[in-house]
Amino acid sequence: MTRAVPELSLADFVDGSPQARSVFSAELMRGLQDYGFVVLRDHGVPISLLDAAYAASGQVFALPETAKRRYAAGMRGYTPFGVEHAKDSGKPDLKEFWQVGHAPPPGETQGESFDPNIWPEDVPAFRTVITELFDRLNDTGMVVLQALAPELGLTTHWFDDKVRWGTSLLRILHYPPVASDTPDGAVRSAAHEDINFLTLMPAARGAGLQLLDRDGAWLPIQADPSTLIVDSGDMMARLTNGVIPATTHRVVNPQGPNVSRYSMPFFMHPTLATSLDVLPSCRGSGDVPPPITAGELLDERLRAIGLRQ
Repeated sequence: MTRAVPELSLADFVDGSPQARSVFSAELMRGLQDYGFVVLRDHGVPISLLDAAYAASGQVFALPETAKRRYAAGMRGYTPFGVEHAKDSGKPDLKEFWQVGHAPPPGETQGESFDPNIWPEDVPAFRTVITELFDRLNDTGMVVLQALAPELGLTTHWFDDKVRWGTSLLRILHYPPVASDTPDGAVRSAAHEDINFLTLMPAARGAGLQLLDRDGAWLPIQADPSTLIVDSGDMMARLTNGVIPATTHRVVNPQGPNVSRYSMPFFMHPTLATSLDVLPSCRGSGDVPPPITAGELLDERLRAIGLRQ
C-alpha cells in the first residue's frame, strides 16, 4: 500500500460538531506523529490570494541582483542565493528568499522588540499581498494549534498568547534553475528539520518537496495548489519531549525540466520568552531535556544554519 500524507479539512474543526472537532484533533495529532506532515484543505486562505502572492514574488526575484541586495539586512528582507545551509551541511542551499514578520502595534508585544519589515520599492504589490497572506496564515496557524492543544492535555487556547505576536516569519523562496557549475552534492534545500512550533506552507509552485518517512524512505509530498502543507518543528518536539517529532525533509533538484521553483512557508514561532519546558502530559517516566526558552533554541539553530554569527 502506497503511503501518503493525510489530508484533512480544517472546516471540520472550525464549523463542525463537537464530535467532528474531536475527530479532527485526533487525526491531526496522528498525522504529525506518523508523518510529521498533514495537508489541509478548506483552511480559509483563498487560492486567489496564493496566486497573487506567487505572481508578486516572481516579479521580486526577477529583479537584478544589485537591486535585490539593497534589501539584504538580516532576518527580514532579502537573503541572497547560497547564504543559508542545512545544519551540519557543508554546502549552501540553492535558493534565495525574502522574509517578513509581525509588525505589532505598540504595547502588544509583552516587552519584546521586532525589527521592521523591508519591502521592495520596485514591486509595490508585493507588500500588499504578502502582508495579507502573513495575517491569514497566522490566523490559520492559531486555529491549528487550538485543534492540537487538547491532544496534549492543554486547554484549547493554551498556545494563543504565546504565538499571537511570536517571532513568526513568512519566507518567500525562489529556487532558480540549477546551474551547470553547481557543486556536486548541492541541492535546493538539504535535509533538515524546521525550528518552530509549526510550519504552514501553501502548496509550492514546482515539485521537489520530500519528507523522510518513519521507515527511512523519502516520500514525495504532492498537494493541490489550493491546500496548505503543515509540519511540526524542533520547538514542538522540545515542548512535547518528542511525542510530536520534528520531521526531516528536503527539496531535491529538478528531475524534469530545469525551471524555477517557488514556495512560501510560514514558520510559526512563539515569543522569545516562551518556555519550552516539557508539558506534563509528555513527561513519561524517563529523563526530560533541561529547561530552555524559545529564544535560546532559536539562537542556537540560526547559528547552526548560517543565518546568525
